[in-house]
Amino acid sequence: MKNKIVSAGVAAVIATGLTCMLVAQDKAAPQSSATILKATYARIKTNFQKAAEKMPEENYSFKPADGVETFGQRVAHIANQMGTCSAINGQRKPSSAAGKTAKADLVAALSESFAECDKTFDALTDANAMEAVSAGRGMQPRINALYGIVVHANEVYGAMGVYMRVKGIVPPSSEGR
Repeated sequence: MKNKIVSAGVAAVIATGLTCMLVAQDKAAPQSSATILKATYARIKTNFQKAAEKMPEENYSFKPADGVETFGQRVAHIANQMGTCSAINGQRKPSSAAGKTAKADLVAALSESFAECDKTFDALTDANAMEAVSAGRGMQPRINALYGIVVHANEVYGAMGVYMRVKGIVPPSSEGR
């Protein structure tokens, strides 16, 4: 019994020491703002691509109520972000999603858009985060423009999650729960 108590005490001391080391390590080397934003972008990009691929073709024309866009129009809307990303990269390019309704075309346009936005996010560093770039509503800090892209994509993805659930499909961000 005494050995069990001593062993438990030693284990508690070791666990506390490891926890303190991890906390100290986190405080010593926090992630940069650029790194955090890039990881957030990677998550929404993955969720968006999976949602676009997961939704069956016949549901791309689905909209849960009058006056709102179809699921396919929501995908096209995010594919149009390419314009903002390409403008930040130096030359505004149009999205290939315009006028498309077929799932394959919209998924391809979405992938094309994310490829352009990947360049934009890959170029972000803490050193250039406050550099003024032309995006959307004029000149603004690079990190602000990129944060806006992530926030907007999350808003649209949230709405698309409702579309998917109405159709009995679990959104990618909720899989495995």
